[in-house]
Amino acid sequence: MDLPAKKSLGQHFLTSRHVLEQIISASKIQKGEYILEIGPGTGILTRSLLEAGANVLAIEKDNRAIDLLREKFSNECQNGQLSVIEGDILDKTFNFIDLFSDFKRNNPYSEPKYGNNSVKRANYSIVSNIPYYITGAILEKFLEHEPRPNRMILLVQKEVADRIVSRSSTDIEKGNRKESILSISVKAFGEPYFIAKVPRGAFSPPPNVDSAILTIENISDHHFKENNVDINDFFSILKAGFAHKRKFALNNITERIPDIEKIENIRKTWSDLKLDNKIRAEKISLSDWFLIASKIS
Repeated sequence: MDLPAKKSLGQHFLTSRHVLEQIISASKIQKGEYILEIGPGTGILTRSLLEAGANVLAIEKDNRAIDLLREKFSNECQNGQLSVIEGDILDKTFNFIDLFSDFKRNNPYSEPKYGNNSVKRANYSIVSNIPYYITGAILEKFLEHEPRPNRMILLVQKEVADRIVSRSSTDIEKGNRKESILSISVKAFGEPYFIAKVPRGAFSPPPNVDSAILTIENISDHHFKENNVDINDFFSILKAGFAHKRKFALNNITERIPDIEKIENIRKTWSDLKLDNKIRAEKISLSDWFLIASKIS
């Protein structure tokens, strides 16, 4: 390896060519589109993204990797296809928006057009092998806040991917799968898909858990607009419902809402939806959560 992995940064460098091919296939990259890569490390995924024709903004927290990446991809850095920036993507003072704007402004390649009407989709997508301990923080940052990516293709812990990609509401009612704050949060903004399991041996050093390629397609806030629900209100009611796993969702929610009128509206919605008063939050569907949240927005 060009770079010894740092345990403190949760680094597990991908080494499998087969997994790389699966990631690039799932990414559906069009030549000239813009990709944000978080934590490029030794640059194995970076190279595949560049070879697929993407313009890559790579944000790396590990200062040891910066010179390595700039040297390895000196031609791509010089011609504007790649920009390697040192920084912590989760740091609130890190100005990702301006950096991306500068990258696009200075890039000689034009963005791809989508469809016969040449309408552009979202400005960028995320393709990354992220440290597993920041998975939740990454999802929250890029799903709940602008500018949202068009799609995300991530290497994550398999258990997390399993939790996010739960089955249909019919399966949930049968007790085969349980929703979580994480799965509902992701589905509120996009469509998650489990692409493939990734064995531990695909990394160096190998992690202690199996991994998976997860994609989140069609990311937007259209569910919130269609239901006239404020994002903060939605997550307030969602977190209230999941506050105590052993308590029923309705009790959890009403205990945390001081407004009597809103409580009555929620109880009426519960009845209209024919939800059991003893149902737990994990059995409630995304569409029902939006209807419940609409009563406090």
